Amino acid sequence: MSSNLEWSSSEKKVARSAFDKALEVAQGKTLAEFKKKASEATTFSDMREIEDHLRQLRRDLEQLFDYRYSQLIIVFASLIRKGYLDEKLLDGLSQDKRDEIGRFLAWHARQ
Repeated sequence: MSSNLEWSSSEKKVARSAFDKALEVAQGKTLAEFKKKASEATTFSDMREIEDHLRQLRRDLEQLFDYRYSQLIIVFASLIRKGYLDEKLLDGLSQDKRDEIGRFLAWHARQ
């Protein structure tokens, strides 16, 4: 499975770049969502709901963005599925890694 895959130095560079770009996309979407919700807030209760939502979103993103090589295949599949990562950014990874990502995406699509 993915935890046994070896990562070359060039693959590590590709992975880090793709990971960082996906994180930037996720943060941008989160900020845009926050601004929209904040601009629509009219009560203290609205503010508390935004705060709670952001806290949960931060936890979700911290869990999703796990840069351990043993987890990256699953992480990349999740990032693609959530729209944070363009699969083209993974060009440069070995075919076996890209196949693994594809298998996780296909498995998830069947669920």
